[in-house]
Formats: sequence, structure tokens, C-alpha cells
Amino acid sequence: MERYDLIVIGAGPGGYVAAIRAAQLGMSVACVDPRPAPGGTCLHVGCIPSKALLESSQKLAEARESLAEHGVRVGEPELDLGAMQKRKDKVVKTLTRGVGSLFKKNKVTWHRGVGRLAGGRRVAVEGTDGSTTELEGERVLLAPGSVPATPGKLTPDGERVVTSTEALSFDAVPEHLVVIGGGYIGVELGSVWARLGARVTVVEALERILTVTDAEMAAEAQKRFEKQGLAFRLGTAVSDVKAQKTQARVDLEDGETIRCDRVLVAVGRRPNTDDVGLEAAGIERDERGFIPVDADYATAAEGIHAVGDAVGEPMLAHKAEEEGIACVEKLATGYGHVNYGVIPAVVFTHPEIASVGRTEEQLKEEGVDYKRGDFPFAANGRARAIGDADGSVKVLADARTDRVLGVHILGPDAGELIAEAAAAMSFGASSEDIARTCHTHPTLSESVKEAALDVAGHRIHA
Repeated sequence: MERYDLIVIGAGPGGYVAAIRAAQLGMSVACVDPRPAPGGTCLHVGCIPSKALLESSQKLAEARESLAEHGVRVGEPELDLGAMQKRKDKVVKTLTRGVGSLFKKNKVTWHRGVGRLAGGRRVAVEGTDGSTTELEGERVLLAPGSVPATPGKLTPDGERVVTSTEALSFDAVPEHLVVIGGGYIGVELGSVWARLGARVTVVEALERILTVTDAEMAAEAQKRFEKQGLAFRLGTAVSDVKAQKTQARVDLEDGETIRCDRVLVAVGRRPNTDDVGLEAAGIERDERGFIPVDADYATAAEGIHAVGDAVGEPMLAHKAEEEGIACVEKLATGYGHVNYGVIPAVVFTHPEIASVGRTEEQLKEEGVDYKRGDFPFAANGRARAIGDADGSVKVLADARTDRVLGVHILGPDAGELIAEAAAAMSFGASSEDIARTCHTHPTLSESVKEAALDVAGHRIHA
């Protein structure tokens, strides 16, 4: 039996980052995952391939719609979907190989197979050939990630009715794609296929899209998505979905039926905790399938910890990474920390939507007295120069202390700009701190400065 200081089940962002950090801290580490290379859902069928397709499809949209304005004439652009998919796959392969190289560099032992708790701190690894290898660890870290949620009436068949995994690899552009769910997965993948020529209808049971995003930003984003060709059916529940030979049928609870050739079920994700051997360790899940943990990420079983999507929301790769590092640092040094109030989130549509901290709706619900500052990208020199001036920045600050409570951005490179806000909030910055920090000109980041200035009514350029 192989013995290690730490065995990590799951090689997604939470697992592989924890494994590398634990090795850096002097532990002997094994990492177990059934995929052919580490990286988990994020690198294989999630964050990375979806962003590759978003980028490629946006370039096609720019060639069709905006390059001529820049004086660049390219004729009528043509889609080569095969080449686009090939590029996406190459990006994925390069990055997963990179994680494998990091394992070797840091002396993390890789075990390909399904890892399950086998009592105590033992892990049984079922290999691809059906053989079983048993490992024993001083500690075990569960990082199995999550999988698409597929309620019974929305069960995919993998061809006509699909999850986000299959929607990343269509070999032809659907004529009509129905997306069930208006969250970030639905609008991102809906945007990809709309740019490539599909008619896209997003059906959402709630009255708005992107429900965890600031409502004002989500409403503005929807207007832009509609201009890009996405249609939205809000406040509309789906009663049934049926895959047929050459098409799919979506039955709505209001009695209407939509016929299309593909359906993407994007109603969320659930923890991937069904088959990791929790029963053998005496660990019970909560009603949603999450693994309960304490402040040190310890489960009810001695020596077994858990992080990432399997322990609770938000289900974000970077949140899982932070938890993985905090967990192993606590094991090695006695200290590790994640500031859950400052975890940014991004929707990688065009324009991008990024946020950190609390929304206006949350502050109002909590009875917090706050001030807000805004700045439109239309008044930003860099945004005008690049021809991408949709959207705005919103800064929310405590009315008494001026401490920044939330920042919300709709616009170009919002996912990059939000990092400044997250860093500022991590150190307890006030809006004045951001406003008095010199920002390079001309840059998009000046919009963050101007929104911070506007909290006190001092913005300059609008």
C-alpha cells in the first residue's frame, strides 16, 4: 500500500492547487482523478474551453460588425467551426499538460482513476483497466468538484438535449438553440452560438437573468444581449423536454411548445459527491448534496477534509483554489484564510459583467446606509479609442465610513478590472483610497477611479 502525507481526490482547481501547495510545504502528496490529465471540469469542459470559444466567436462578430469602422476591410468573414474547435482543444491540451508538468516539478504523484474513501484514511483508486490500487494518507482532501444539474424532466440525451459539456463541441451551428436557464453558463454559451449564427432563445423560470448579479447591471446586460440576437422568455417555466430524431421539443408550463434542433440544459450545477465513498467514512451530505465542513475544512470524519464546489457556493474555480490553499496551509502551519466577502465573479459575455462584494439589493435588504458612485465607459478615452464603450462602473461604499462594500462593472475587460476592486476591498479600502490612487491614462481602469470619485460627487470626466 502506498502511503502519503496527503491524498487529494479530484484534480480540478481546488484539488490540483492544493496538491501543489501541500508539496511546496514539504508534504508527500498523491492526487487522484479519472480524467486523462489533471485540470478537472474547469480546464477540460468548463472555464477554459468556454472562454476559448467566447473569444473566437467574438472575433468573428467583430469582423462582421465593427472592423470596417476601424478602417479594416476583410470582406465577408466565413466561419470554420472545425478550426475553431481545434484551437479550443489545443488550448485545453496545452493547459492540462502544463498542470501535469507542475505535478512533476513539485513531486506530486498522479493516479489516474476513480478515487473513493475506503474507511479510515484509505483511498481505493479504480483504474481505467478495472484494477484497484489502495492508498493510505495521514490526511485526505476531497475536491471532487461539481457536475451539471439535470432535473428529471430535463434529462439530457447528449445529442438533442445537452449539458454545457456537449454544447462546447457541437460539430455544426444549430439553426435554433433553446437554452434552459439564464445564469452565467446559459448566457455565455448562448452568446457563443448566437455569434456563430444560431437563433437562440433563453428560457428562464425567474423574472430576470443572472440572479446573483447586481440587478441593474443584469438588466443593462440583457438589453445588449437582445441586440446581439438572443431572445429571452423570462418568468417561464419548462414542463417537459423531449429529444426527437431530428429535433427537440420544449413544452412550457403556459401551454406553448417550442420546437428547435438543440436544447442546452443550463439550470445550474450540483456537487459531485455521489461516488466518493462518503458512506465508508461516515460522512453525511446535506440536503443539497454538499459536504459539511468546519472553519478548517474538516469533515465529520477525522483526518478527512473537503474544499471547492463540493462544500458550498459560490461554485467558482478561484474560490476552490483559495480554499485548497487555505486548507493545506492550515494543516502545515496552523493558519490559512479565505475572505469570503471578497470573492469576485465574472460573466464572460460581451460586454463582460464583473462583481465583487455586495449588490445594492443586498445592502437594501440588510438595511445598510450606503453611497454609490457611477461612471459610464462612454466617457472613458480608452473605451472610445478601442470602440467598446458600452456599460459602466458602479462603486458602493458605506455612508458613514466610506469603506467599499461592492463594485459592479458592465463593460470591456470587466473581468480584469474587478481585480483592483477585490484587492482594494481585501485591505479595507475606502472609495477615497481608490479615487486618490493615480491610474494610468488612457486606460479602462480610470473608469473605476472615476466611479470612486463619484461616491463623493467629484467625478471629472462625466
